[in-house]
Amino acid sequence: MIDKLLSGDRRILARLITMIEDDDSTKNDYLKDIYTHTGNAHIVGITGAPGSGKSSLTDRVISEVLKEEKKVGVIAVDPSSPFSGGAILGDRIRMQEHTLDPRVFIRSMGTRGTLGGLSRSTREVIKVLDAFGKDIVFVETVGVGQSEVDIVKYADTTVLVLTPAAGDSVQTIKAGVMEIADIFVVNKADLPGKDRTVTELEAMLDLSPAKEWRPPVITSNALKGEGIVDIWETIQKHRQYLEDSGLLFSVRKERAKRELVDQVENLIKSIVWSRIKENISLEELTEELAERKTDPYTASRELLEKAGFSFS
Repeated sequence: MIDKLLSGDRRILARLITMIEDDDSTKNDYLKDIYTHTGNAHIVGITGAPGSGKSSLTDRVISEVLKEEKKVGVIAVDPSSPFSGGAILGDRIRMQEHTLDPRVFIRSMGTRGTLGGLSRSTREVIKVLDAFGKDIVFVETVGVGQSEVDIVKYADTTVLVLTPAAGDSVQTIKAGVMEIADIFVVNKADLPGKDRTVTELEAMLDLSPAKEWRPPVITSNALKGEGIVDIWETIQKHRQYLEDSGLLFSVRKERAKRELVDQVENLIKSIVWSRIKENISLEELTEELAERKTDPYTASRELLEKAGFSFS
């Protein structure tokens, strides 16, 4: 399967992504084999509130990327269906122009209850698309407003999409999102309030600590194709800045450290819970908690001690 993936077999690519989403027990074996083939793609996060035009904007930028004979992967993280748990596929509808293009691979993924705008499987799917040979991987988040900051853990370049009609733009971006953006895009620039939104963004950037890379503010209209060239050129400039400054390696090193810590924590959780389930029935202890006969702090220590873990 790995040989076929590296040689460009789209069916194997789709199959591996499905295994990742389904948390197949053999997925880690494949991910270990492809790891040395990753690290080449530029990961671009597209984030912003629902209705800001992220999908339409991404679709237009893809057209610009393809003019340079680059291969593109898209992970469109959609809300999960409350019935099936799968992605609702809204983003796929807005990217129909490129769905059948052999140079483009688009995959919609459900959040499956994950907060922060991304699916739990996003990081692993990025690796598979990277190993597959995609030059650019766009990760479009679900659009959850102020909590949508997880994209910074995955992307080399983060594009925050806003609209003039979104109300007070300062309110929209004040809770952490401001710090993660490398590029601001004010989309739907034909709507009233564009100039005010741009002015507010520039004012907030003036108040922010000075950095070598000052996030530019670009106005666009995805439906009319306005500002799209500027967005793609700025993404490339940011990539060049990261490479020239050495920050690209630093960012990816920190990402590798975070992933290592996450993997260790996941392994520990898996070991702990498997041991607990082997030795203890949670039902009785849960009833005692619900009846306030004990507290979660005492109960958690009791669980771990019965499972063989010592606190001494």
